[in-house]
Amino acid sequence: MKKIFFILTLFTLFVSCGKKETKEQPTDSGLFPSKFETSTEAGKTTHLYTMKNAKGMEVCVTNIGGRIVSVWVPDKDGIFRDVVLGFDDIESYIPINTNFGAIIGRYGNRIADGKLPLSNRAVYNLRQNDGENTLHGGPRGFHTCFFDIEQPDAQTLVCTYLSKNTEEGFPGDLAVVVAYKLTDDNALDILYEAKTNLLTAVNLTNHSYFNLSGDPHNTILDHVLYLNADAYTPTDKELIPTGKIDKVAGTPLDFTKPTAIGARINDTIFEAVKFGNGYDHNFVLNTKGDISALAAKVVSPSNGITMEVYTTEPGIQVYTGNFLDGSNIGKKGIAYQQRTALCLETQHFPDSPHHPNFPSTELWPDSVYRSHTIYKFSVE
Repeated sequence: MKKIFFILTLFTLFVSCGKKETKEQPTDSGLFPSKFETSTEAGKTTHLYTMKNAKGMEVCVTNIGGRIVSVWVPDKDGIFRDVVLGFDDIESYIPINTNFGAIIGRYGNRIADGKLPLSNRAVYNLRQNDGENTLHGGPRGFHTCFFDIEQPDAQTLVCTYLSKNTEEGFPGDLAVVVAYKLTDDNALDILYEAKTNLLTAVNLTNHSYFNLSGDPHNTILDHVLYLNADAYTPTDKELIPTGKIDKVAGTPLDFTKPTAIGARINDTIFEAVKFGNGYDHNFVLNTKGDISALAAKVVSPSNGITMEVYTTEPGIQVYTGNFLDGSNIGKKGIAYQQRTALCLETQHFPDSPHHPNFPSTELWPDSVYRSHTIYKFSVE
């Protein structure tokens, strides 16, 4: 019996030693999917979704806000780098009122005094979260909401959300579909669609914070920016448009020739730069809704990573991370400091409902809202 027991013990030890623990494999950009899984109050479960193309580019997205968590692209030496700011786990996205990588809605940018006037003469009171104004859809805008995500193939994600009537004060049930597609020429293609059952206002965009150096210890002041925009919409000190459309020529806002972002960012003699604490402005694009026309281009001189922006939208908000202050600890434990990122938010103009001369943001029940934006990556 002792001999049999001894043999069985040896066999058990052999089997136990033969088993190898399976370690979780991170994404190419270093994210662990298990850190993005949690249950919401509504009983839904969040996940990390990954798209990859034939060239090795990778984009990761999660449910809260339909947020882009990472964008993994090669530099001029073939070294891959993560070029957007974000967090390593889902818990960091839930309690913090940030917009990192999020789908923004119902209305990107500001609406003055939290008042939404529509052409049927109705005026709706929106929830305010930027002084007396409503910013990015209100305190519980789309950046805080759970998007259902389906992945029909390795390079496509479809994010859906139903915004109920009176959510944040906006009228109508708004059914939103945002499709992310990663193409084989290293472009992130974003198609937005929405339908409503009541007249409402819609202005959707994405709020990714880009740092093309791939290292958020660096600022984006050396990034070279080109904008296909001869004009911008001036604002007051609360960043609410005055209704005017002014030329950029002769101002620090002139990026019609490629210029380093840091070259004139501290020119506070110019009132618009002073109000924005840097660049936080809506530029009027010359592209006239042509998705094939270049709207903007950014280059990181340190590694050659280049991003081109194409859009059907009439405007683009340029924001240079002026109010980042180190309080957000992002991926790899890096504190995000002032001007460590650049946002290029394709959009209709801020506060359009109060300015009839701006392109309309109204959506009627018999219409479909469509917007198309492409962020294309390459190297120089």
